[in-house]
Amino acid sequence: MSEEDGAISLQNAPLEPLNVDLVYRLWSETYNTEGQPDWSHLFPYYAQDIVFQDSVQRIEGYEPFIAMCRRLSNRCQRVHMELKNVMQKDNVIMMEWVMTMSFQKYPETPLYGSTRLTLNDQGLIIEQRDYYDLWGDIFNNIPRFNRMYRKFMARKFG
Repeated sequence: MSEEDGAISLQNAPLEPLNVDLVYRLWSETYNTEGQPDWSHLFPYYAQDIVFQDSVQRIEGYEPFIAMCRRLSNRCQRVHMELKNVMQKDNVIMMEWVMTMSFQKYPETPLYGSTRLTLNDQGLIIEQRDYYDLWGDIFNNIPRFNRMYRKFMARKFG
């Protein structure tokens, strides 16, 4: 059975409702292993009409979302996520995190951000919005350029 078949067949199994403790457990299993991340155990928690958005892209639909996850996994040698805080109010779960990504020719790059998960009436993730400063966190690792970028941002945006 392929990974794709496993993710799809798991959608028919009864799922434990998402809550703060389960999010800590599931997301820790995703990123806190050596090597590339594996999201397959998370896919059943996403609705078919999931909308994912971050500072770079907007993805609509289950299959395009899975494809985006696979692209990220293939680009990185290693991804590690440390969850700092997870909170829930009604059908919204918020996570604060530090994600450290390792690419082939570049040093490890920590990204600081948060994620908002919105659950539908069936308890599936209907919307995921990731918030982070991609360029600022990446540019922090480039000598001299990091200071120029920070000065530019302070001058233009306060």
